[in-house]
Amino acid sequence: METKKYKSIKDSETTLTELMIPSYANFAGKIHGGFLLSLMDKVAYVTATKHSGAYCVTVAVEGVEFLSPVEVGDLVSIKASVNFVGNTTMIIGMRVEALNPIKNSLRHTNSCYFTMAAKDNDGELMEVPSIVIENELQLRRYAEAKELKKISLEKRKMFKSDLNDKTITELKLETKNDKCKIEF
Repeated sequence: METKKYKSIKDSETTLTELMIPSYANFAGKIHGGFLLSLMDKVAYVTATKHSGAYCVTVAVEGVEFLSPVEVGDLVSIKASVNFVGNTTMIIGMRVEALNPIKNSLRHTNSCYFTMAAKDNDGELMEVPSIVIENELQLRRYAEAKELKKISLEKRKMFKSDLNDKTITELKLETKNDKCKIEF
């Protein structure tokens, strides 16, 4: 079956809403960040799968920002869309909002980007459809995600080369004014 060459962003937009219950809370009584990340991963999977028409895996979690704590009793909504596509990957942008239904107050609690890759039935990376950008907001999100991809690739290169090429003496010198004590 041949996939469409272009797909509308709105066709894969996803929203998940869930009530935050006490078993999701951490020791401080706030919803555990790891639980929220798990929900975001599920929403990213659904959004990427709807766009690609294939099984998708998480490649990277980029730029997670926890802006405000989520409380027990809040209704959390995660809104996601495909913001950028490469050859085999998609950057999924998400906005997390918490509604306190008693106070009827809505808070933007998190923003993040997940990079997802599409896989075929043999587990090999597969090409994903391009996106159709239909408004200014989608264009801005596309440009931001494109820049994020560049930064992410630079970060991966840095971790693979520069730091591993430095001697222990060089690394010790670079950390002499940091808040650490090296004992070897």
